[in-house]
Amino acid sequence: MSLRDYPSAASRRSFLEKELSVTLSHIGSHTLSEAAVRAKNCENLIGAAQVPVGIAGPLLLNDKSGRRKTYYLPLATTEGALVASVSRGCKAITVSGNAISVVQRVGVTRGPVFKVKDSFEVMKLQGFVKRYFETLKKEAASTSEHLTLTQCNIVPAGPYVFIRFYFDTQDAMGMNMATIATDKMVARIERETHIPCIAVAGNFDIDKKPAWLNAIGMRGWIVRSEVLLSADVVKRVLKTTPEKFYDVWLAKCMVGSALSGSMGFNAQFANVIAALFIATGQDAAHVVEGSVGMTIVEVRKKEVYVAVHLPSLMVGTVGGGTELATQQEALQLMGVAGTGKVAEFASVVGGAVLAGEISLLASLAEGSLAHAHEILARGNPKSEIRSSK
Repeated sequence: MSLRDYPSAASRRSFLEKELSVTLSHIGSHTLSEAAVRAKNCENLIGAAQVPVGIAGPLLLNDKSGRRKTYYLPLATTEGALVASVSRGCKAITVSGNAISVVQRVGVTRGPVFKVKDSFEVMKLQGFVKRYFETLKKEAASTSEHLTLTQCNIVPAGPYVFIRFYFDTQDAMGMNMATIATDKMVARIERETHIPCIAVAGNFDIDKKPAWLNAIGMRGWIVRSEVLLSADVVKRVLKTTPEKFYDVWLAKCMVGSALSGSMGFNAQFANVIAALFIATGQDAAHVVEGSVGMTIVEVRKKEVYVAVHLPSLMVGTVGGGTELATQQEALQLMGVAGTGKVAEFASVVGGAVLAGEISLLASLAEGSLAHAHEILARGNPKSEIRSSK
């Protein structure tokens, strides 16, 4: 029998337990609605993987209108010290009181690739897409009332033509919506031009892979978060000095990243984004795009300016995993559940990433990273975190 022949998660677990001589009691213990999950989230369901969720904060942010709001951050992680580290960064930001986080929608992308016979067909395809863009926009809109085609880029390479379509998907992250809409547009293009599409996703999206195109051309949401830390906050909360903080940032995030060919000029974007994504039901694979970003530090008259730039953050507050019960609770805890909240959610992710960068860079400058992990990640309460004098 195939696993699909078993009618329930319990029957699949029972089969696997007998077949493999294992016990799956913990995987089978959960609060998921099997019918809901089976309908849109996971095939061959056998249960759920539990990930500890810690709370970091409070985090005080100011938006572009000057409104101030405090957030608590649910972080799903198995890495000891991460929640404590982000909390310390949140404290430094909140005490400073001047952090801002602003966002700009770029849109989810999908990039089909077409096969042409010669350069004349390249021009034919380019001309059709540009001339009938509004027609393609209507084709896309016919697949969902929550989706709008906003722009496209066309790049030929030999016998191939790649098109990068951008979509506004409102409060959903929208990758599936974009794929369905692109499939509909591709059918129209093939019908009118007689030029075949090789793949509806030709890696020009570029989806779930690190790439400079997403860093430069942007994708999803652009997030910019920044704060000015006083010398007192740097000393009292972060246990270091502005000069040491800056030196670590320059050596690690700039020189070290450049020397290694990294696409992320930052300390730990992925750590914070992954923990937030898992807690709130985002597509965890999009941590890849989120980690391609930059941290910038300046010393300004003994104050430390810290900013993070996230050029391709893929998030949503409706649809997909955000509709699962525990993930809904996490979004509600943050105050960003449901429609009309995706921009605010993106801004909070930026603030959380900023907190994580501040704390890790300070820990490295202070020399306490190993000691903190000895206590919090190895369960050694007899150790004490070493602070700089």
